[in-house]
Formats: sequence, structure tokens, C-alpha cells
Amino acid sequence: MASTLIAASALPLKDEPRDAALVILDCRFQLNDKRAGRRAYDAGHVPGAHYADLEADLSGPIVPGVTGRHPLPELSELAQKLRAWGVTSAARVIAYDDAGGAMAARLWWLLRWLGHDAVFVCDGGYQAWLAAGGEPTRASPPPAAGDFEPRPRSGWVVSTAEVAQRAPSTVLLDARAHERYRGEVEPIDAVPGHIPGALCVPVAGNLTASGAFADPAALAARYRAVVRGAAPENVVVYCGSGVTACHDILAAEHAGLGVFRLYAGSYSEWIADASRPVTTGDAP
Repeated sequence: MASTLIAASALPLKDEPRDAALVILDCRFQLNDKRAGRRAYDAGHVPGAHYADLEADLSGPIVPGVTGRHPLPELSELAQKLRAWGVTSAARVIAYDDAGGAMAARLWWLLRWLGHDAVFVCDGGYQAWLAAGGEPTRASPPPAAGDFEPRPRSGWVVSTAEVAQRAPSTVLLDARAHERYRGEVEPIDAVPGHIPGALCVPVAGNLTASGAFADPAALAARYRAVVRGAAPENVVVYCGSGVTACHDILAAEHAGLGVFRLYAGSYSEWIADASRPVTTGDAP
């Protein structure tokens, strides 16, 4: 099984010399305050960590009426940033956030999609690292000289057209909270509801009360109950903008169920065209 989660103790607890092959990326970000993650990083972060901004680094430009809120980044630009963060073909990358992995999973998925398997999400995130005795620093590491070259894996990304024309055997999972899925509340997107036929598997259900991921057996039972024996390549996950859906993909792979596919445009791209159907309420 490919890399998924790693304990906070794998991160350096204080500012001291470390393995040059270890790349640490701080992915803290808040959708309702887009500078909050950067402010948190500047106030204190894991020694040696570079800051990876969800919108400036891990997303591409929005095309109104066409894309969702967090399109996939342009590959040459992302590769350049990964190299500047020190990512090499031999690097071990650890991403962390302070949101149960909801943002770090995007970085994890991007690297996996681009052919780099030695990438992990810190289980429990920044909070777990502090609880383990981590001593934050305000010092930012200098740019590095990585040699990362993206090699996108075929079939990992699903387009809006493929979702619209999906086969009956395809299982479509919605990673948003139940109330957003049902259309009871919609704090971000203009149209409440979900894509017809989707089943709701909120990312919060992947975590324990402590903010760490549930054990693999519990995660496996959770996902098997909804995919009902579907092959992983026949399971497609989406969320509001293609970010937290990666959390469900990470959880399923950690559970040993294989790699689910990502509808990268997600709900915000789906509703960019008013002719696409939307439904509310629970799944039939």
C-alpha cells in the first residue's frame, strides 16, 4: 500500500539539522479567511517547513462560468514550486495542517497524482505536533533546488462531462457535510444541493474526536457500506471545489480500499452551468 498517514513524531520537534531528503509543507488555510494560514505560519510553524498556500500554490486560476473554485494548478508552475520547496525524486514529503488533514490531503493527492508516492499527511496535524513537544519557529527555510518532474497518472482525474455521462456502475461520493449535501445550508456556493445520484460521505466521519484519522478497519467499514463492492476505479469523489474530496480518497486508501478517483471541478464547477441538474434532500 502506498504512503498515506504518518505520526507527528516523524516531524522535527525543534530547529536542528535534519535529513535533506525530508520536505515539510505547511498547508494551513481557512476558506473564510484566506490569509489566516499564512499568518499562522508566520507566527510559528514546524522547523524547516515551507508554506504551501491552497489558492496561490495548489490551485489554478478560476475561469468564471467554467471552472470550480479551486481548479487544479498548471503543472509546470506547480512543479517549479515543488522543486523550490526541495522535492526531489528521492524526497519524503510530509504535509500538515490544523484542520484534520482537510487541506494537507490536497497536497498529498497532487503529489500522488503526479507520480510521487513518498508523501504523507501528518495524522492529527499541527495540534498533534505541538502535543508531542514540538517547538515552533518563525524562521522560513531558503528556496531549495529539487528535481521534481510531474508524471500525471492516467485516470485519476474525472471531468464534468464524465460525471454527467457516468455509467450506472459508477459510485459518486459527496465529501461535504450532510446539511450542505441536503441543501439545507450553503455558505459558499450559489446553488444549494448535490449532484443527482451522489451519496454523502462527509470528511468529518474519517476522524476521531481527537482530530486523528480513525483506524483502517473502521474506515474500511465506513466506505464499504457505501461503495458496496465497487472497484476503486468506479468510485468518484467530489466536494465543493475538489479540496476536501482528497480527504475521502486518502481515508479510503489508508483503509486499504485502493485509489478512488477525483472529480476535481466538484460541485462548484458542476453548478457553473445552470443546465446541469441539482437535487436536494437525502439520497433515495
